[in-house]
Amino acid sequence: MRYTLTDGKTISIPDAEIEANMKLGISKEEAVEMWLEDNEYEVNEEQTALEEKAKGVKIDHGAGTTERKKPSKPRTVHTSDEKKELFDTILKNLDRADGVNRENITVLKENKLIQVKIGEKTFKIDLIEQRPPKK
Repeated sequence: MRYTLTDGKTISIPDAEIEANMKLGISKEEAVEMWLEDNEYEVNEEQTALEEKAKGVKIDHGAGTTERKKPSKPRTVHTSDEKKELFDTILKNLDRADGVNRENITVLKENKLIQVKIGEKTFKIDLIEQRPPKK
């Protein structure tokens, strides 16, 4: 079907769409008007108002919430006997260094991190075991 707009421009409207709209119980003129509004040739104030209202509605689908997140298992730290022995040896022999007193040595993490204060300076000793890569 050929239709002439108010500005003089002629467009082609598919007859199948007009007939499908008419099955909704509206007249042919209303079906043509509905097609023009749906394809943005004309403006329907009611439809525009509804679209603006719909843009303002926010739907919370629950995405990103931590409530549904599965609780993580507690991490178990496996420390080798060699690392424990080396850590104890370093800890026992730290006070041999010049300016280091036993009261200035603090264990921050067992078998991992030692803090030593010498005068006004603070040092941390971090013991890291390199494990073979997984295959």
